Order: sequence, then structure tokens, then C-alpha cells
Amino acid sequence: MTKNFQCARRLQVLPEYLFDIIAMKKAEAVAKGKDVIDLGVGDPDLPSPLHVVEALKKAVDDPSHHRYSSFKGMQELRETFAAWFFLRYGVDLDPDGEILPLIGSKEGIGHIHLALVDPGDKVLVPDPGYPTFQGGTILAGGIPVYYPLLPGRGFMPDLQSIEKMDLRGVKIMHINFPSNPTTAVADLDFFRQMVKFGRRHGIIVCHDAAYAELFFDEPCPSFLQARGAMEVGVEFHSLSKTYNMTGWRLGFAAGNRDIVKALGKVKANYDTGVFSAVQRAGIAALSGDQGCVQRSREIFRKRRDIFIEGLASMGLEAVEPRATFYVWSPVPGGYTSMEFAEKILEKTAVVVTPGSGFGEYGEGYFRTALTVPESRLQEAIDRMSHSNI
Repeated sequence: MTKNFQCARRLQVLPEYLFDIIAMKKAEAVAKGKDVIDLGVGDPDLPSPLHVVEALKKAVDDPSHHRYSSFKGMQELRETFAAWFFLRYGVDLDPDGEILPLIGSKEGIGHIHLALVDPGDKVLVPDPGYPTFQGGTILAGGIPVYYPLLPGRGFMPDLQSIEKMDLRGVKIMHINFPSNPTTAVADLDFFRQMVKFGRRHGIIVCHDAAYAELFFDEPCPSFLQARGAMEVGVEFHSLSKTYNMTGWRLGFAAGNRDIVKALGKVKANYDTGVFSAVQRAGIAALSGDQGCVQRSREIFRKRRDIFIEGLASMGLEAVEPRATFYVWSPVPGGYTSMEFAEKILEKTAVVVTPGSGFGEYGEGYFRTALTVPESRLQEAIDRMSHSNI
């Protein structure tokens, strides 16, 4: 007989992870024999680039990659990321102190709280925002303090309003641009303001830039391009979305060397680094032909246009995304976001994500991930338009 036990209090206050709920509801629909079109989780359907796959195959055949790696990652990988970063942003990073490979950027975003947050410390979390900002704070014993992202401001933080809040005890402020879920894009002037904000209040700025390469018009800037950013924060990058490598789990933290060192100390006690064959694949991705990234942008741009036009035909408005592969849309009148998502799944077998799963201010919206082929995306639109919801 299994003895009764009680989980840690931190888990009792941790909300159920949004995408676990979505996966469960999808599985229930599939079990009923429904042909489900999943526009819920942001997992690209496009294959990883061939040259990246070939690099992995070659590395797997090398027995030297079958052993433990270091949490610091390969020197060549850090140097390759530094070269990519300089070419892309014009920022010179030290591969030996200002870059740390991650087992996906999500891992680093979660663990940064263990490196910087003591129990009772506060963390500024965007609402709506990526759930790991909140979850990582709670698991470290911190207190999430939510700041709203409102449509009247283009879903950008209102720093003047935030400065009127009680900021005593705040250690970190999370920002995320291009934004998941709102798709908002920040300019370099905003990042300059963030540097000044961090300096004024002694707050560390953590920028999640996972979608920075999925832009449709002008390239997105880096927070680290702002003068003084290296003094106050770090930026998280991911190969998952850029190179369609979500399952490979490879990302980077870059920025202030003391923060990077602290995160590395946590990782040294939690993991033994990224599988070195995957690191070899990452080197191939970052140093190889970047035409694969442009092709992904073009595919997602077409899907964006199809879906925005489809929403308009149903009388639903959405701001045309300038980046990411998401669409952030108002829910039709008469529904909460969860009610709408459940009704859409029940009536059409299409999975969308309720905005309330991203925070209080996500209520009234739903997010769709454009991660199915155009034919399936059009079918999803047809199903939704004929559902009379």
C-alpha cells in the first residue's frame, strides 16, 4: 500500500500548467474519434533544417558525444553563438563569461529564479504572459507581481504606471518581445527605457527573445543592443522556433556575466548540460545557411494572412501580427475565453488557447498557433465559420 503524502506547499499554490490542460482536452477529443486540428500549443510543424539533422546524425556516430557534457556547453558552441549574435545585432559577447547554453530557453527562464530570487522576493510578471515566468517565481519561493499589458497601449508595459507600484523587494522584471501571446513587438527605444528602469530601481531585467527571428517586416532588436543593458540584465534565446527545433532543447542565456555565472551555478547542480551531439547540431544551425529561417518566415506569413482573413470573414478582428506564429484575437461576445475554447473544440474539433490561461488580463482573448499546413488551417477556419458560435 502506498503511504499517504502531501506535496510541497509550493506545488499547492502553483497553478496547473496551461498546456497540460489543453493536451488533456485534446486527448479526450481524439479518444472520441474526432479529427482534431491543433492550433493550441506553439510547436512548429515544419521540419528541422536538413543540414542540422545531418550534423546530428554525424555527431551521434561519434562515441565521444556519448558521455556527459558540461553545463557550460562546448567552447565552439558558445563562440558560434557569439559570432551569430554579433552578425545579427552588432553586440560583442564574451563566449567565456556572457553566454550560457541552456536545455531550451524555458529551462533557463525557470532556473533564473533559483539563481536570483530568495523566498519572499517579488518578481514583475507580464499579464498576459508566458506561464513559466509565474511558475518559476513560485517554485523559487518568490511572489509574482503582475503588470498588465493592455490593448490601448498596444500590449506594451506602461513603465510610468509600474513605477507607481510598491517596488520594494522586487528582484526581477520579465519582458518578452516579440510577445507570446500578444505578438507585440518592442523597439530599441523601449529597451533603452527598460535599462533606465532597471538602474533606477535595482531590478534585473530578463528578456525572453524566443521569437525574435520570426519577424515579418523589420528585424526585431535585442535588449542587449541598448546601452547599459549588460549592466542590468540578460536575454534568453532559443533555437526551437528559429530553426524548428522544439524537441531538440537548445537555447542560450546572454548578458550580464554575474547573472550568467549565477545561473550556471544552479545548472551545475541540476543538470550536466545539453547532449553534445545536439550542441553540434546547434553549431550547424547558427553557422550554416540562414535561408531556412527566411523560408519559415514566408510560410508563417502566408498562414498569418490566411487566418486573419478568415477571422475577418467571421466578423472577428485581430491585430495583424508583425512577428511570431501566433494570432491574438478577441473572443466573440457572450463567452469567456475558456468557454469559447471549449465550445470551439466541442463543435469543430479545433484547439485554440484561452487567453485567461496567460493571466487575468488575457481574459476576453484567444490565441491560435499557426502550426499546421495551409490546407488544415483553411479547414479550421471553415469549421469555425460554419459552427455559428
